[in-house]
This record gives sequence, C-alpha cells and structure tokens, in this order.
Amino acid sequence: MTVESQDAVHGSVAVLHAARNLLVRLDRSALRGWHLRLLERLSQRADCRLRVETVEGAAGSLPPNAELLFRLEATIHGLPRPGLATPAAPIALSPYLDGAADAPDLVLDLSGGEADPRTPTWRLDVDGIPGEAGLLACLFSGRVPLAVLRDGEGAAVAAGRLGAESQTVMLVAFEDYLARTITLIEAALSGAASPGLAEGALGPLPAARAFDIGGWTARRRAAETLARRIARRLYGLCFHGERWRVGWRRIAGPDLIDLRRHPPEGWTDLPDDGRRFYADPVAIQRNGAVTLFVEEFDYRRAKGVISAVRFGPRGPVGRPEPVLELDTHLSYPFVFEAGGEVWMIPESSRSATIDLYRATRFPGGWVHEAVLVAGVVASDATLLRHGGRWWLFATVREGGGSYSDTLHLWHADDFRGPWAPHPGNPVLIDVASARPAGPIVLRDGALIRPVQDCRGGYGSALGLATILRLDLGGFAQRVETRLAAGAAWPGSRLHMYSAAGGLEFIDGSRRPRMRLPI
Repeated sequence: MTVESQDAVHGSVAVLHAARNLLVRLDRSALRGWHLRLLERLSQRADCRLRVETVEGAAGSLPPNAELLFRLEATIHGLPRPGLATPAAPIALSPYLDGAADAPDLVLDLSGGEADPRTPTWRLDVDGIPGEAGLLACLFSGRVPLAVLRDGEGAAVAAGRLGAESQTVMLVAFEDYLARTITLIEAALSGAASPGLAEGALGPLPAARAFDIGGWTARRRAAETLARRIARRLYGLCFHGERWRVGWRRIAGPDLIDLRRHPPEGWTDLPDDGRRFYADPVAIQRNGAVTLFVEEFDYRRAKGVISAVRFGPRGPVGRPEPVLELDTHLSYPFVFEAGGEVWMIPESSRSATIDLYRATRFPGGWVHEAVLVAGVVASDATLLRHGGRWWLFATVREGGGSYSDTLHLWHADDFRGPWAPHPGNPVLIDVASARPAGPIVLRDGALIRPVQDCRGGYGSALGLATILRLDLGGFAQRVETRLAAGAAWPGSRLHMYSAAGGLEFIDGSRRPRMRLPI
C-alpha cells in the first residue's frame, strides 16, 4: 500500500470514528431485501444514529429481466424466496425515514446517484461498476467479484474478494455476494476492513472517475451487455436446459409401488407449449373420471397457478386450465375428497400459512375455507386419515436452512381443524426422506409414503417409505425404494408420485428434444 493510500485510509477511519450520524442513500425504485437486512444490522449498532434518504431511478441497478431470471431459477431449483435479491416495497423504509435531521457525518451512498462533495461519502463499486450491476456482471463473466468501498476522492476504504457456494445458479451466487457485501460494509464501519486488495486491482481512482469508470456511455453499454446475457440465460433455462414435466401411464398390471421400479412401457409426457411447465401432479377420481391437478408455471408471468385437466380413455382431454390463482406462487395441489365434497391444500409457503380450499364447481370454483396452521413456512402439506384421526405432514423451514429436511406433523379430529402439533416435532430431520412427494398409499396393510430424496438437490429422486409408527408417541419410517431418472425417465430429477382410477403420474425434469422459439 502506498503512503498516499495509507493516508487516505487513515483519514476515512478518522471520519468513521467521528461518524455518529450515518445517512444511507438508496434508490427507492431498486430496493431489495439485502438493503433491508443491511439497515436492520446498522440500526443495531451503538456507534451510529441511522437515517435513510431515497432517490429515484439512479444508476447501478439491475436490468429489468434480472428479476424474471431469479424467479425462474427459484422455481426450477426450489430455492427460498423472498431473499436478499428479492425486490422490496419502499414502505419497508418507513422506520428509518424519520430519524434525526442533523447533518450526516458520513453518507453511505448505495443509490448510484450524484454525490454531494460537501459530505464525506462512501460508495460501492464491483470491478469498477456501481453496485449490484457490477456483482451480476462479474458472475456472468466468470470473474470473482472485487467489491470496493471508496471515499469521495476515489481511495479505497475497504475491499473484499467475494465468494459464492454456486457458480451455476445465478440467484444463489448473487445472494451470497450480497450477504458478503453487507459484511464488508459493517467491517468498514468498524474500521476492521482492509483496502489492500484494491491496490492490486483498480487501485486508487481519480475523484472524477471514482464512480463513473469509463463514463456514462461505457456504463450504459455495460448495462446493455448484462441485459443481453441475462436474456440468453433465460432462453437457455426455458428452452434448452432441464425442464419440468409430468409423465402419465395407464396401469395394466403392477403399479409403480408394486414394481418398485419404472414400468417397462415407460411414461407419456403431458404436453406443454414450451412457454410453461407442469409439475406436482395430484390425481383424483370423481364421478367415474380422473382429474389431474398440477402446478402450472408460465415463464412470462414467473408465478405458479393450480390447473386441472380431465383424463379420458386416450389420455388428457385438452390442456390443463387454471382453476386457482392467488397473488402468491402456488404449487403442490393436494386434492382429496371428504364428506361428499372435494378439498385442496395448495402449497403457498410465502403466506406462512397452510390453507384449506373447497371446490364449489369441480374442478374449479375454489373458495377459501380455513387456515389450518398459521405462522409456519411449510412445504408440500399432505393429509392422511389413520388411527381414528387426521394427520398432516409437511416440511417446515424455521430460522433459515433447507425447505426439505425437517418433517413436522399435526393431528386433528376433523380435517378442518383445529390442528395440534405433534409433541415430537420435528419428528424427522433428513434431507433424503423428510419432504412429502405425493399422497400416502395403503398397500397390503402398510402405509407407503412417497418422499423426496433431495441429497442431490431439490426433487432429485423419489423414495418410497413404509410408515412403521404414527401416533402421538412418535413417528418412524423405513425407506425401502429409491427411484431416480434414467432410461425410462430421461433427465436429472424424479420428484413425486400420484395415482387414481387406473392412472398413475410422476414428474421431474428432462432436456427438451428440440429448439423452441421464444
């Protein structure tokens, strides 16, 4: 480190230790979860009084198609959302907008707007590109991002070479980078972060170029390049990568549970138009006909709805049509019949509730009947009537971690509730067999529970587990079969199983056989 840069750093640290009034400047039109996480962390610091100022439409934000990419990756890979990269509503800034109006000692400008030379200001760039756009540009270019906080003179206050657990799923890597960016900012405020890494990369920048490397024309071209790269990846995910689909077959002899392997005649794909995928098949027989319910995910809308299609002697009659849509993403439509009516528990984990719906015009006309369980982020809720009571199975995410490894049970005298948690919750922690994968089947006096084996990632294989114990004293199961994708089901994932009325269904992913136009 040069003497000049050492002096600049020492000056920044002196400002830092005098900084009791901290102003964070954000672009309200580009607010994300990581900004709220950062503000929460900064508000807990005893060494500063925090206030937020917003600007509109400044530089450094992501191209509009980035959010579509993140939503699509989250759906394909079963990733949790909302997260650090999820857009946030400006109303979330309310607690920080009415702080002390004293002149700030330091401005942390994450908006990409014009700086006020009268106030000490720190600004973030990544390989010389402002903010989030720089992080994502590095990811698409295959470079390890070097994040640098710079003062108004262009000198590095703190620098960090950021890491990520995944370099193939952009959302995972991007959120890892955002989390470590928060760490970098906190370390800089504590005077603990070293700027030394910046010396071997971009080094101290002239003040005129400290946040405008290459000028506005170069930054605009960089943004256009990033948008094109995102578009190509979206195209690849939609039309050339692994795509979810549903397979069906008519049972003539042993079914999948009896065979404990794929049937020799294979599966027929439920057709789609290439602009959506179908997943999470749950079938029900009613009035002599089989109706299949699925999650339908439209790539353009980046949201799942519940759709249904009736099956005739030759297969599906028409295409699945939407029957239930909410503001939140829906999946895993667990459909069952009780009391002469048809009911559904769709997964809507973002609402933090497990909800019950009733069909008024089967297969549509769904109305909300009850909240079965509140205050829980639950996946793939599955009902079972056993031992004189109803049981509800679901994996639960508490305090972060996986959506697929922690099994909780609830029990009730009536499926409409009230539901009580099992005293032994969580009854199982096992990423290989906790998460439900379809309705539980009674076969030869034994309860066979389809489970997701997620050791190779979300929905990577289907397990069949025999329930050995299910009562208020405990739960036990034994996984006896593991079925994966292969010659009979080409692709990389086999996700769940359902059967009704002489038909059985599975889902998973495979590569498309032909190129499809956007």
